[in-house]
Amino acid sequence: MSKVKKSFFCQSCGYESVKWLGQCPACGQWNSFVEEVIEKANGKQTWNDYNNNDRRASKAVSLAQVKSGEEERIITADAELNRVLGGGIVAGSIILVAGEPGIGKSTLFLQNGLLLQDQKVLYISGEESEQQIKMRADRLYPDSKNSAAFSNDHFFLLTETSVQTIFQEIKKLKPDVVIVDSVQTLQSGLIDASQGSISQIKECAGEFQRYAKETHTPVFLIGHITKEGGIAGPKVLEHMVDVVLQFEGDRHYAYRILRTHKNRFGSTSELGIYEMTDRGMRGVSNPSEILITQKEEQLSGIAIAATLEGVRPLLIEVQSLVTQSVYGTPQRTVTGFDLRRLQLLLAVLEKRGGFHFGVKDVFLNIAGGIKVEDPSIDLAVLCALLSSYEDVPLTQNICFAGEVGLSGEIRAVNKIDQRIAEAEKLGFEKIIVSKYNQSLRQSRQKFNIEVVTMSRVEEVYQYLF
Repeated sequence: MSKVKKSFFCQSCGYESVKWLGQCPACGQWNSFVEEVIEKANGKQTWNDYNNNDRRASKAVSLAQVKSGEEERIITADAELNRVLGGGIVAGSIILVAGEPGIGKSTLFLQNGLLLQDQKVLYISGEESEQQIKMRADRLYPDSKNSAAFSNDHFFLLTETSVQTIFQEIKKLKPDVVIVDSVQTLQSGLIDASQGSISQIKECAGEFQRYAKETHTPVFLIGHITKEGGIAGPKVLEHMVDVVLQFEGDRHYAYRILRTHKNRFGSTSELGIYEMTDRGMRGVSNPSEILITQKEEQLSGIAIAATLEGVRPLLIEVQSLVTQSVYGTPQRTVTGFDLRRLQLLLAVLEKRGGFHFGVKDVFLNIAGGIKVEDPSIDLAVLCALLSSYEDVPLTQNICFAGEVGLSGEIRAVNKIDQRIAEAEKLGFEKIIVSKYNQSLRQSRQKFNIEVVTMSRVEEVYQYLF
């Protein structure tokens, strides 16, 4: 029998130490080390042992000898998933999907697995029984006789948590796509530690990483998150995988957002928007229409921003409320926007425009429950604040795209043509942008929407009010 080895792991970042430490030298957290027993057991097989015959010998090659080309991708029936992955599932990639309990992770990947008609899919569940998964599939496709998903003979279920048993089934089945729900429930016989511990998650994810790379089989690892909102397990888990997706949304809204945090095969700023229905997750092809509230009358404090998420243009509604402060310190409350950015814009209005926001309570909300980091939303936020301050509504047929600098200038933003085209498609008549956008000189004539160019915040105020 092999010698028992004990190590201490940081619960925040996964740093390993041979002795207990009060403060983690990697992440700086205090009292985060826990002791775990690690035992390398003899006679227990890993993926490498199952795959010894198929494993290719590694050797150093010159960069000039390596052939470059497009990655082989599996195109799914879900256009939103294809977008956030950069065009489809790359062969041999390992994808980590994290989200809160009950947000819809299992539902989303069960329905995507059922719709992959040409690939052999293995769905591994360590949380639910086969009957529970079948009941969910029945809810997704109640008319099973006419459902294309239920005629799929290449979708297989495996309810197991032991990694060694899982790889025995994988060796027999040889699937084209593997979905693991969830990585925190897996347990390897090589590690004498409990399920969900840092060493177990690291070992199990490492086994699936080696399997994905050596067989060119894409693997989805569905994961949990901590109460702080981070992915449960060691931080090294995010470094091991190729793609990290965050599935988020408010339980009080019917919409869910699939956001890319890391992608070795595409952009990291993409997002997909879904609507939760009784038939599962439905991709929203035109999110601008749901992010703009339909109003019968004009209201003050509302402005429309033409923003961009990755390559997708979005028109979102910015809502603000400016009231006289009744407390000693004025309040600043934001939802979906950076609080420090709001304070910067208020300081610009105080200094450059002479507006006394220092004695006002300011509330700001991005409609639809989404979070925006694009700086081009600055101009719409500023106009919404001025509209509420003056209590004068803006016209419904105008939108904004521009970044506001500290000296009150309106700075140019990228991909302005796509933003203007999206505004024109949704029926807007005017869009206010920066006059410093160089590409407008060539493309201004091709749009049927009126493009108004301005350089200063004072010009915008005089134009609108």
